[in-house]
Amino acid sequence: MSEGLPARKAALALLSGVLTRRRPLDADLPQMKAMPPRDAAFARALASQTLRHLGALEATLRKFLARPLSPHKSGAAMEILLLGACELLVLKTPAHAAVDAANRLAAADGKAVHFKPLINAVLRKVANTALPEDTARLSTPDWLWSRWVAHYGEEIAQRIAQAHQSEAPLDITLRGGDVAQPQSTGLFGLSRRVTQEGRVEDLPGFAEGTWWVQDAAATLPALLLGDVRDKDVIDLCAAPGGKTLQLAAAGARVTAVEKHAARLDRIAENLARTGLTAALAQSDARDFAGQAALVLIDAPCTATGTIRRHPELPWIKGAADVTLMAALAYEILESGAAMVSPGGTLVFAVCSLEREEGAEQIAAFLAAHPDFARDPVTAAEVFGHGDWITPDGDLRTLPFMLEGGMDGFFAARLKRL
Repeated sequence: MSEGLPARKAALALLSGVLTRRRPLDADLPQMKAMPPRDAAFARALASQTLRHLGALEATLRKFLARPLSPHKSGAAMEILLLGACELLVLKTPAHAAVDAANRLAAADGKAVHFKPLINAVLRKVANTALPEDTARLSTPDWLWSRWVAHYGEEIAQRIAQAHQSEAPLDITLRGGDVAQPQSTGLFGLSRRVTQEGRVEDLPGFAEGTWWVQDAAATLPALLLGDVRDKDVIDLCAAPGGKTLQLAAAGARVTAVEKHAARLDRIAENLARTGLTAALAQSDARDFAGQAALVLIDAPCTATGTIRRHPELPWIKGAADVTLMAALAYEILESGAAMVSPGGTLVFAVCSLEREEGAEQIAAFLAAHPDFARDPVTAAEVFGHGDWITPDGDLRTLPFMLEGGMDGFFAARLKRL
């Protein structure tokens, strides 16, 4: 039990960063590089699972708390309770180990230490209960649930919420057909789902650059550009670079545009590892001066289609973020459209489930730009999955689609007349 304490302290720091400072989980991961890999993995898993089931865990704890805990007086006591409840109800840690670990965490906190008897008593009661049946709904904040019900209907909203209760699998994109790769199953095209365990960097083919990590749904927008061999393509908001690699591997002359230097460096590293080439440009997409027949925009968004991978998103974002990100993305859409040569193609994509960031963007853009028209996606272009195409002819994937799930993506293809 004492051996697991450093990992639990790290998990507490991750959880507190999300809940008290609204920081993404990944923001604090670099601080864990000095930890043994096994401890770091457990810390992230514990924090992630707590966030994935947060609403249900809070509802369970409320049954045994006479009143809410004030962070000012109790310090990290509530986060310690949440981690303990997650260990008991989700990870199925033996009760004596989970409760003892929570007590040790409380003892190390100047304020939570005074709540050790309460933490001990509550968790011993939690150990004799179970997560509520409506865990998926409870763990979806109202601001998201109401939007999804309004946009998709209650049945689809429930299926989305249920999909978020499971961690996303590891999908990869192959550089070519017959290359070194980990044990995996084929999905479609060059996308595969990894079944082999181990660190990504240690899997067969990674060091040789024969594949890169990319959710299956994230591969679809680049495919909508069609045959890109020997053609110029501008990839706006290119990081983390999966679509740049896709296009380069397909023979395109790619210009990857990214605002942030660190993210651009990551693209450069992946290009070097895979032996692919692309021109890199550090620029705000709204300021970039370029012209091409093919332009791909993977616009900034609230990323609610990636909650399986980032379970903190529902708790650090809100409805106001949808409005802000939609406004930014529309500016980039207009700038990207100006880069498209006459007769060329523009693909606009977001990894968001929100209509304001997807379908409504395209409707507003087409109403204001009569020189563009929608070029509907066909089922044949998305491997026969007609259910991934909206009545308007746009691409829309949802987290429960495909066996094992996929990211939620929206993409529309437009032609410049």
